[in-house]
Amino acid sequence: MFERRNIKYIYLKLSRRIKDFLLSDKSREFLIFLFFFFIVGGFWLLQTLNNDYEAEFSIPVRLKGVPNHVVLTSEPPSELRIKVKDKGTVLLNYMLGKSFFPVNIDFSESKAPNNHVKIYTSELEKKILGQLNVSTRLLSVKPDTLEYIYSTGKSKLVPVKLEGKVTAGRQYYISDTIYSPDSVLVYAPVAILDTITTAYTQKVNFENVADTLRQRIALAGVKGAKFVPGAIDLTLPVDIYTEKTVEVPLRGINFPADKVLRAFPSKVQITFQVGLSRFRKIKASDFVVNVSYEELLKLGTDKYTVKLKSVPRGVSHIRIHPEQVDFLIEQVSSYGN
Repeated sequence: MFERRNIKYIYLKLSRRIKDFLLSDKSREFLIFLFFFFIVGGFWLLQTLNNDYEAEFSIPVRLKGVPNHVVLTSEPPSELRIKVKDKGTVLLNYMLGKSFFPVNIDFSESKAPNNHVKIYTSELEKKILGQLNVSTRLLSVKPDTLEYIYSTGKSKLVPVKLEGKVTAGRQYYISDTIYSPDSVLVYAPVAILDTITTAYTQKVNFENVADTLRQRIALAGVKGAKFVPGAIDLTLPVDIYTEKTVEVPLRGINFPADKVLRAFPSKVQITFQVGLSRFRKIKASDFVVNVSYEELLKLGTDKYTVKLKSVPRGVSHIRIHPEQVDFLIEQVSSYGN
């Protein structure tokens, strides 16, 4: 309560002082000074902007209508630098309010027999002047020549591959890498085309990924070649690890008809990590522990170190218990002997 009264008192006291100042003779003199200062400053600014000045601006350049089978080995510059002269008010409008539209070059109108196209900026002046005020003088355009070289190439389909590093967060893993599309067309002269077997993405670095990642990624450029499309949609599904244990029997293979394998124990426990989405799909029958007759004969001992012959996809950190089993090769009696 005391603080609220104190704040109110300070507010009223400050308001009274401001009011007294505004009604004083000194305040009137200060406000009159500011009024005339802004009027004089405004007249000076208008007079200054009414003079002629030179200024430089940039205009984007766009090459349009390039067919897929055409590969640009040397591209034209991305912008033109123009120098103009006009009154300050007009130049200020260019700087603050007016944005220049790109100067478009139509590929079909600019082709050359030797595939080396040169366009002199004098040919583009009409497009540039169309964006300037009538009073504006165009003094110069740089560069004075736009040129590019192209070649017509053949094409083939190549697979897409991720370039870079992807790591999942703790207890997570990347269950798949999905590209859309998973293959792209590459256009290039035959000599270059023969060296390209894969379309790599731009290098990426995704760390501690804990949720499914979706991102559009551009393909890494190859000099003298063009990929269509030039970017792909990448999806990295993320799953969480869980642990599972199954019992798998040991099976003897390539045993003679009168011999069988006896293992102790006859089954081993296989413990592994798998994504939660695949937990129910992984069964004991997906693992295979085959013991060949020839392998046992070479051991010279009655202990066999268990080895997995087949493991399902998506399984990791496999542990086998026991790692070794006792075995014997039992002779089987034949009927009639």
